[in-house]
Amino acid sequence: MARLSDIIENFIKDMIEETDGEVEIQRNELASYFNCVPSQINYVIATRFNSERGYFVESKRGGGGHITISRMSTDKPYDYFMHIILSMGDEISQHSADIYIENFIDLNIISESDKKLLKAAVNDNSLKSIPVFLRDRVRADILKNMLMKIII
Repeated sequence: MARLSDIIENFIKDMIEETDGEVEIQRNELASYFNCVPSQINYVIATRFNSERGYFVESKRGGGGHITISRMSTDKPYDYFMHIILSMGDEISQHSADIYIENFIDLNIISESDKKLLKAAVNDNSLKSIPVFLRDRVRADILKNMLMKIII
């Protein structure tokens, strides 16, 4: 049986698909619909709908406040990659790099062979000669450079 977080995620994804890439939700209404606390909705949005996974999230507070979730456009891979590269920061863990790479595959903007090369290049085994405290910084540099070569 699916966890509530998975059910909420799929529900929001379906809404995004039905509205061509963007949905506006009321956190309290969604929590009421799923009979859960609003913080459960916050958790799902924070962990499943972030830039790492290809989404923009904008929150409006106050009376009638809402959350807008938009799927990043992949019509122009250059713009998408540039957004990812800029949002990535100076360091990235192997786990986060893998999530980015899997998302690129899910969005059909890199090939399977690109995926294999990217994952091999940023894997901890490939970076084992780099001191542990520097690996995430080196990994980010490698991933960013490889992504730039894919889109150029």
